[in-house]
Amino acid sequence: MQHIQKIMLVTALVAFAACGGKTELEKKKEQLAKMKADQTSLITSIAKLEAEVVKLDPSAKPPQTKLVTTTAVGLENFTHFIDLQGKIEAVNISYITPKNGGGQVRALFVKKGDAVHKGQLLLQMDNTIVKQTVAAAEQNIQTIKTQLSFAKTIYQKYKNLWDQGIGTEVQLITAKNNVDNLEAQIKATEEQTKVTREQLNFANVYSDVDGVAEDVNVRVGEMFLGVVGNTVQIKIVNTSNLKITAQIPENYLNKVAVGSRLNVTLPDIHKTIEANVTVASKLIDANSRSFYVEAKIPADKDFHPNQIALINIQDYSNSKAITVPVNTLQNDEKGKFVMVAVQDGKKLVAKKKTVTIGELYGDKQEIKSGLAVGDVVIVEGYQGLYEGQLLTTK
Repeated sequence: MQHIQKIMLVTALVAFAACGGKTELEKKKEQLAKMKADQTSLITSIAKLEAEVVKLDPSAKPPQTKLVTTTAVGLENFTHFIDLQGKIEAVNISYITPKNGGGQVRALFVKKGDAVHKGQLLLQMDNTIVKQTVAAAEQNIQTIKTQLSFAKTIYQKYKNLWDQGIGTEVQLITAKNNVDNLEAQIKATEEQTKVTREQLNFANVYSDVDGVAEDVNVRVGEMFLGVVGNTVQIKIVNTSNLKITAQIPENYLNKVAVGSRLNVTLPDIHKTIEANVTVASKLIDANSRSFYVEAKIPADKDFHPNQIALINIQDYSNSKAITVPVNTLQNDEKGKFVMVAVQDGKKLVAKKKTVTIGELYGDKQEIKSGLAVGDVVIVEGYQGLYEGQLLTTK
């Protein structure tokens, strides 16, 4: 035993010396891994010595069996997911703006949280000046029409005299020009008045989408411009058309694409839904080193924009996988291994199997090679086992 303790002490000192120049955590991790590997080797050596002692001295106490729990290896469907956090966003968000540059609010018909429909009147701006402009234009048209009527009468008289050989051609042409000018003036004024009348309608501001008034940051008497500084005055969110958005680390760029399946969990309301990626950006954000994805989700009264969503994106699947509980994996100088139970005649003994691992998800570790269907993996009591140790199962 003293010899074994000396070996372990020397091993620890060598491992400690080899860690120079590394961080304290790295040193301790390397030291721990080395000592575990040495422990496995020592346990195996002890088992061999005990077996040799029993052979040389039949009266010596035989090795004790160890109680373990086992499970047989079989093929199963294994899926790996990327676990992320995202949020719900509205597909259609309308930022309400005036069509005529804005004006003073005379009446407000919506408040924050109200459900609104497309075409609903939200507010009215003061249109007094526009009304006065329209009234003045209409009065001006009537005045010009009166002048036109008089000009036509004068023209007709000059024409009649000209037909009788009385008067000059200049008088006739001048009278005709007066009529033409007044008619053109009436047409231009009517067009201008039509545009001014349309501005009366601009004083009424309507919603252009169905949804909920998310922001109403304007009051009667204030100027409505759509945006004041960085503040949106009225925002309508369509809550019946929603999507999930998330930022994906760039190392998954070749694993996540349009069509990738998502499992979405909304922890606040304890709901889980499935969706498929509908948008996958090809642009990597320079700061976060991630890219944007989104997926449309069905409408639900419990879903709200900016709600936190836990997202699992499937990036790998194997329908014929061999898996083991991840905690059964152990390490030695050859790599990773698991302990299995095998029949040696009438005895059940432990055997080490070196394995090559694949993907890990949850508590399941995919095994690429080293295990076969029917192998019996020790899932409880595997700690401290050595190859050839006698076993008994529950």
